[in-house]
Amino acid sequence: MTGIQAAERVFIVAGKEFTDHLTSRKFLVILALLLMFVLLGMHQGIDQYNRDLEVYNQQLQAAEDAAGPAGMMPERPSTLFVFLYLESSLIVFGGVLAIAMGADLVSKEKESRSLKSLLSHPVYRDEIINGKALGGMAALGVALVVAFALTFAVLLVFSIVPTADEVSAVLIFGLASFLFMLAFFALALALSVGVKESGHAVVYGLTLFFALTYPLQMFGMVLAGAVVGDMPQKPEMPAWTDSEGVNHVPYDEAYEEECDRYAAELEVYQNKRQFVTDMVYLFSPVRTYSAVTSTTVHPSELPPEEAADRIWRNLAALIVFPAVFFAAAYVKFMRMDIR
Repeated sequence: MTGIQAAERVFIVAGKEFTDHLTSRKFLVILALLLMFVLLGMHQGIDQYNRDLEVYNQQLQAAEDAAGPAGMMPERPSTLFVFLYLESSLIVFGGVLAIAMGADLVSKEKESRSLKSLLSHPVYRDEIINGKALGGMAALGVALVVAFALTFAVLLVFSIVPTADEVSAVLIFGLASFLFMLAFFALALALSVGVKESGHAVVYGLTLFFALTYPLQMFGMVLAGAVVGDMPQKPEMPAWTDSEGVNHVPYDEAYEEECDRYAAELEVYQNKRQFVTDMVYLFSPVRTYSAVTSTTVHPSELPPEEAADRIWRNLAALIVFPAVFFAAAYVKFMRMDIR
């Protein structure tokens, strides 16, 4: 019975936070900007899709009209390409929305001293922080559902109907989008617990948002260069020029062997460099999110097993990131001195 009562109190707090988010002017303004840029991205994506579809139809007609044995048929453009245009909008406005929602969950109540009066009621600290997190997650989910519902509505208006496989890919895209926003919401929540003013939490959150995007990417490239070393040196081609200025490239078995060795060393070098950068990028929700979305939208660019491995590895990283910061916020809130 005690567990049920505790769950009820958590949901009461979550319901209050959920309602506060949905009625917040800040939430509505950022959501409106997100939806506006979603529509803009959809317009660009649909235009590109229609152009690709027209080219596909022309190639298909040319292949049917060609005489002789059937050759390689053109590949029909996927509607998933339309969703790739949503990525930049969700990264910018989704991340900002998540930070804005989480940054004042606790710090605002510390500023108004309402947190102390809240704890005077028959509710425990863990129920408060869990309820606040749950309410924020629900509000983020609503924002994302609205954005994707708008996307599907626009597709249907233009008579573009995704296949069952494409819908499954979009669901993975949506899951990655939710985890991405949740990562920065958790980060902002941890900052909200740790700082005294909500304005500072917003500034720190946006700073970390930027730091985990561009500087971390450059750091990954620099670290990869330092760890892996210099690129293998390409062998020099044994060529000579005659008196008339004509270049001649004689067959050289030793040179061919050097080229084969160079190709093998270059592949090893590139794989090592990619491994180092991938490990660094796992600490960036933006990079891991982009890895999932790009692989989901263009699955044919990688072997199926490699594409699936890349998607689930980066989804796992997106789960770890908010879990770590939720845990940090929870521990800090439980030990926080409220006077």
